[in-house]
Amino acid sequence: MPRLELPPESEMTDAQKAACAEAVAGIRGRVPAPMVAWIQNPDFASRGQKLGELLRYQTTLEPRLSELAILICGRHWTSHHEWTAHKREGLKAGMDPEVIAAIAARRTPTLRDAREQAVYDVSTVLLATGRVPAPVYASGVEALGQRGMVELVGILGYYCMVALTLNTFELGLPGSIAPELEDPDFPAAG
Repeated sequence: MPRLELPPESEMTDAQKAACAEAVAGIRGRVPAPMVAWIQNPDFASRGQKLGELLRYQTTLEPRLSELAILICGRHWTSHHEWTAHKREGLKAGMDPEVIAAIAARRTPTLRDAREQAVYDVSTVLLATGRVPAPVYASGVEALGQRGMVELVGILGYYCMVALTLNTFELGLPGSIAPELEDPDFPAAG
């Protein structure tokens, strides 16, 4: 059961209504799940969803690479709602289902090219350690360019915030529980 609900429009402040309207008018065409929590601070909601639009839809990384990074982040945090939504988007973007299954099982996937490998390597090491060693960084820049690396780190940071928001406020659960992400040390909320 979610810990927060989107307030009915009749109970929203003008700033909350404006933030929701802005999200609906944007690329997504709807209020994204983490905004249910973020709307408690309408400026945060507005700026957060705009940053999400930029990082998800307007980078130099093709959608399959963005979705790869988002799935790695969702698996890292065992964020069921993030995983469920982005598994679907990853498949639509052309991700290999075997790669998705390997990430879900915390196995190293076989990737198709240097760009996917760079996204995987940078994402996994950065999430695991908070740092990117020089050889991984150099490979990332070679495959993605400096701008691509900056965008990748931005995607990871943003989707960490999303995952933590979704997990804390149990948004999207139980309908979005992804059984492939079960974690015996931290059972899914219910």
